[in-house]
Amino acid sequence: MPRYKMVVNSYFVEGREDEYNDWYQNVHLGELVALKGIVSARRFRMARKLVEGEAAPYMAIYEIETDDIDAVLQGLIGEAENSRINMSDAIDTSRTTAVVYEEFGEVVSQP
Repeated sequence: MPRYKMVVNSYFVEGREDEYNDWYQNVHLGELVALKGIVSARRFRMARKLVEGEAAPYMAIYEIETDDIDAVLQGLIGEAENSRINMSDAIDTSRTTAVVYEEFGEVVSQP
């Protein structure tokens, strides 16, 4: 079965970082993992910037396993449009990006 990673880089509304983190960790991740095809989710906080330019302070990676990625994404969009996913106004959606990557190539590890 094909495997994908959905990578979401996000920002919080200034002055509301604690509220944003509480909602993201304790509400949002669980709601998305409950959707068909999304098997896990994990958040990351920026530790170091290695190149010039803007970088999101937070990232979430969702692992998706499905034979029909479009159906999974349509399900996610449908849940959001029908307000079955609780969104917080503490997330700055104007700067948030989301991209889905298909696993490609073999994992390379230390010998």
